[in-house]
Amino acid sequence: MIRNLERMYVSALAGTGAAVGGAAAAPGVGTGIALALSAGEALSSLELSALFALSIAEVHGVPIDEIERRRTIVMGIMLGGSGSATITKVAERTGQHWGRQVVAKVPAETLRQINKILGRHFITKYGTKQGIIVLGRAAPFGIGAVIGGGANAALAAMAVRASRRAFGPPPTSWP
Repeated sequence: MIRNLERMYVSALAGTGAAVGGAAAAPGVGTGIALALSAGEALSSLELSALFALSIAEVHGVPIDEIERRRTIVMGIMLGGSGSATITKVAERTGQHWGRQVVAKVPAETLRQINKILGRHFITKYGTKQGIIVLGRAAPFGIGAVIGGGANAALAAMAVRASRRAFGPPPTSWP
């Protein structure tokens, strides 16, 4: 199940990035329309990434009922290694699989502190990456399709690696 989620996530993100980047190569599509499409795709990739992170948590049997815990999981996975480092530092927990620990052992007040720090990192790091990709997708002659698809595939692969570090090996059974 996890492998299928990972494959679908990477292919969906890469496909949408390439499709929107390819739109800039179509005759009659202006730069403004290409940038608008690209900005919309950045928001949909954010939503898809959140869905991926929470789906992986669910398959691992990690209930995420509270909004702060959901935010921590999503931002931690989307930020990759820096998110993981921030979570373990602020939560004062060590261990390889922070995804399970965050839900089970970290108090809500500590999660608010973690999310405050992650939020700042998320805005700067993820926002900068998406801004560069948005501009790259607007490149003409099909170059935008290559940039959009490749960049989205790289971001998705980073999130997949981060989810594996956060939750560890797949469970033997799915509840």
